[in-house]
Amino acid sequence: MRHASAALAALALLAAACTPTTGIDSTPASALRPVVDSSPYVCTLIPEQAFRLVSGVTGPLVEKTAGNERNGDCRAPDTPSGSLEVWWKQEGPGMSREHMEFLIEDRRKFYSDYGGVALPADLGDGMAAYLRDPPAADQPYQVSAKFRCGSKERLIDIYLPQVTKGRDANKDMAELMRIAQKRYGEVYNCTPGT
Repeated sequence: MRHASAALAALALLAAACTPTTGIDSTPASALRPVVDSSPYVCTLIPEQAFRLVSGVTGPLVEKTAGNERNGDCRAPDTPSGSLEVWWKQEGPGMSREHMEFLIEDRRKFYSDYGGVALPADLGDGMAAYLRDPPAADQPYQVSAKFRCGSKERLIDIYLPQVTKGRDANKDMAELMRIAQKRYGEVYNCTPGT
């Protein structure tokens, strides 16, 4: 009888140890990894690995770029779930400081309608938002910022097709913007924030 009680107690301990606990959610490994700057880049300003981490896009990326340092855009349209788009503008002939202010104010109003969040002050004047309805159906995750780089105002827009489940979309978009501004400064020889 003594041995039966000991065996029963051991069996109860084993069952308790092997019983799954409730309320514990597993988090995908990608949700834990930070967004970091590393080459190669897609659309010149966005680290490919960071884009893949944030968006979950795994297929090949073929970019199409138009424009120059002052105004341009780049798309990586060959992803099955939509495309990455990056737009940039620079204050100068044909793009006054007042017009740049109008553009960011327009984005701020639009993003606010969708519960957008302001970017950290060191990224300039900007917001990130998830636009759940058309016209942004292909790229519902958007972040825009107007910032100084050298002696001119600049504006960068980044549009994403999706964000990996479990990730903080607004935080990730802010980090992609931080990297894009730094890269912009490297590529176009100016210092963001000055």
